[in-house]
Amino acid sequence: MSNKDYKLTIGIECHVQLRTKTKLFSGALANLKSEQPNIAISHIDLGYPGGLPVLNKEALKLAVRAAYALNTQPQEFSKFDRKHYFYPDLPMGYQISQFDEPIILGGYVDVYNPATNSYFKVNITRAHLEADAGKTIHPANTSYSLVDFNRAGSALLEIVSEPEMHSAKEARLYAEELYLLMRHYGVSDCDLYWGNMRFDVNVSISKTNQLGVRSELKNLNSFRSIERSIEYEMKRQIEDLESGNRLVQDTRGWDDTTGKSYRLRSKENADDYRYMPEPDIPPVILNKEFIEPIRLSLPQKLKTLRTRLIELGLSSSVVNILFLANLNYDQIDLNLILNRAAKEAQQVALWIVNIQIPLLDDPSQNKSIVLDLTSQDKLFKILYKIYLDQKISSTNLKVALTSFLQLKKLPDNIEQALLQQNLLQNSNQDELESAVCKVLEDNPKVVLDIKKGQDKAIGFLIGAVMKLTKNQANPGLAREIVIRKIYQDEQ
Repeated sequence: MSNKDYKLTIGIECHVQLRTKTKLFSGALANLKSEQPNIAISHIDLGYPGGLPVLNKEALKLAVRAAYALNTQPQEFSKFDRKHYFYPDLPMGYQISQFDEPIILGGYVDVYNPATNSYFKVNITRAHLEADAGKTIHPANTSYSLVDFNRAGSALLEIVSEPEMHSAKEARLYAEELYLLMRHYGVSDCDLYWGNMRFDVNVSISKTNQLGVRSELKNLNSFRSIERSIEYEMKRQIEDLESGNRLVQDTRGWDDTTGKSYRLRSKENADDYRYMPEPDIPPVILNKEFIEPIRLSLPQKLKTLRTRLIELGLSSSVVNILFLANLNYDQIDLNLILNRAAKEAQQVALWIVNIQIPLLDDPSQNKSIVLDLTSQDKLFKILYKIYLDQKISSTNLKVALTSFLQLKKLPDNIEQALLQQNLLQNSNQDELESAVCKVLEDNPKVVLDIKKGQDKAIGFLIGAVMKLTKNQANPGLAREIVIRKIYQDEQ
């Protein structure tokens, strides 16, 4: 039976580690990016008797930002609960989480599909705050496990989508959009390597519009894994059903090396966790005085920014590169593009993508961008005019831009500085005519081939002129002179 006979349904629970300095209920350091285990812990994180949790105010502020990122508002009233289960990396024997009254209810994500240059909507059921568990490590070829509590107690926001995605590609696009949103709104670093963003993916198949029996794929930490695991899981479930087996709701792990999922345990239901109100933390009540300053500090909507950039003529792939660079580096500002007319914006965007970002991405070159954003704006404006006037080649422009970006202050006269560095193209008619005559004299066979109709050979002669003039000739003018000199004796 074909896969087309089955309807695939996907829902995603995304765990976002909030960008706080300390943990959700203790003063221990959070977001510690270190391989050394158990150095960021406190008696509260480890569940020692007598320790009382104190709610991190910054985590509440970030949750408010996340609510607006998800196109909704934070709940004025929310509360914490105890979620009971046993696992070696959960020392208290329960997790402090939010159950029936979370800080975020509803909302949606507009997911951009670059293949169709359109959006599809994924609704959000809820998003709740909770303390993260630790990390269990299973060394290869050993009979024991290790536990690292550095992550235990870190502030998490679990974002739960509605089961509305129907392909592995849709699920990946949703996860990528959520990543951009949480970064753009400053909610989380979303560092996938360190587990700042992790995905639990629920997958089910059915021949009707009713949801099938779902399997939950736990702790996926890459967009590629999300897509691959869903494709595998759909195939596995269909093969099981076609073989006459009954699907069982379960929780599964994913092995990225083998490309297969494996069963961890049967799936618990809410009543298995024996939820109860957290007695040591009072309900959270957010008033207008707390929420409004946060709302006013929010950045422009990601969808609005993307629309503006694409309307300027930038491709979706370039826009995504710019978004990530803008999030990763203080030296890159999208306003350097947005404040320009379309043609200039497109050119500046390409310079940023092809020259500026590689410079930032390559620390081995011992190069850094120190030029401030105001000076960058001035530099791009002047270079664009010089480039438009065909006074500089693409090669020399890259040299110039790389050099200027590493200055603390621009020269008073940029064009004069380029001239002194022999980076401007030579448009002197007499000098170019002399160079062209020399090249034509040295290449009589190529000249003859051109006269016989092999026009592509003109490029060889122009290249020779550029080499002779050390790339300082204006290629457009050089081409005009080459053609005129070749055919002038026939006129």
